[in-house]
Amino acid sequence: MAETVLHQDVRTEATTPVDFIRRFVWKIAVATLLLMAVGSATRVMNAGLACPDWPLCYGQLVPSQQMNLQVFLEWFHRLDAALIGLSAIALVGLSWWYRRQSPPWLPLASAFAFFSIVFQGVLGGLTVTQLLRFDIVTAHLGCALLFFITLIAIGMALLPYEGTGTARKLALVSLSAAILVYLQSILGGLVASRWALHQCFGASQLCAVMNSHIAGVVPPTLATLAVLIMTWRTPAVHPTLRLLANTAAGLLVCQIALGVATLRLHLQVEPLTVAHQAVGATLLGSLVAFAVLAWRDVLSTPRFSPSQANS
Repeated sequence: MAETVLHQDVRTEATTPVDFIRRFVWKIAVATLLLMAVGSATRVMNAGLACPDWPLCYGQLVPSQQMNLQVFLEWFHRLDAALIGLSAIALVGLSWWYRRQSPPWLPLASAFAFFSIVFQGVLGGLTVTQLLRFDIVTAHLGCALLFFITLIAIGMALLPYEGTGTARKLALVSLSAAILVYLQSILGGLVASRWALHQCFGASQLCAVMNSHIAGVVPPTLATLAVLIMTWRTPAVHPTLRLLANTAAGLLVCQIALGVATLRLHLQVEPLTVAHQAVGATLLGSLVAFAVLAWRDVLSTPRFSPSQANS
């Protein structure tokens, strides 16, 4: 995504270690987004316990005899998670190996990403051994999102970028929007892990959880719209920030539409539910990307300047 956005700023010389690490981070981020989509499909297809043991599946690396759609979803979810875990180890190794040619914060950020995916793996195992206990399943999603946005933050922080000094107010607003979307995603994960929507439709139970998620749409929606409006009203804002703001607004509209469709169809169309979570994660990622660049804009410019004093 961001590789093409800043095409005019990317150097044409030979690839540097930072360039290589940045591209590697983006590949892991895309794989993580797909992993979360597969995890959502696993849940809506009732495949969370299709492999009754962990970390193997029916005691095998590849359960060929038991393989069906549900077993495949759970098995492939674990396989993708294992590959991402190995990629996180490689990222830590690359960051430390090239630490002299990289920003000083990169090894620590990579280590944080690694430990978050390790914790994510532990939670993944507990979801099986604890028979899909709702709090563990919700924490599993929350940790996956944390790992995902950590990768987004690292990738955006490594991008060649020269701020225009106009994003001072946008930095805090975009960060607030990202936090609100993250919290709303966790609440959505709680609704999913407790099957609150099904129970609310069926027996008027857990409607408070469902209604909290519906009401919770308002704060992140307003915050995302504030990012869009302020971006367009800010003079000389960097075109990348403008593009990210437009992307976030488009994803927001799509996410609300998917949520309404999912609610009205009573979760009968599984792809809609999977798309709802995937678009929500992408929205979160776009806001985190915006916030990182906005803060880079702030930190790369003087705290006060004559132009800002007269604006």
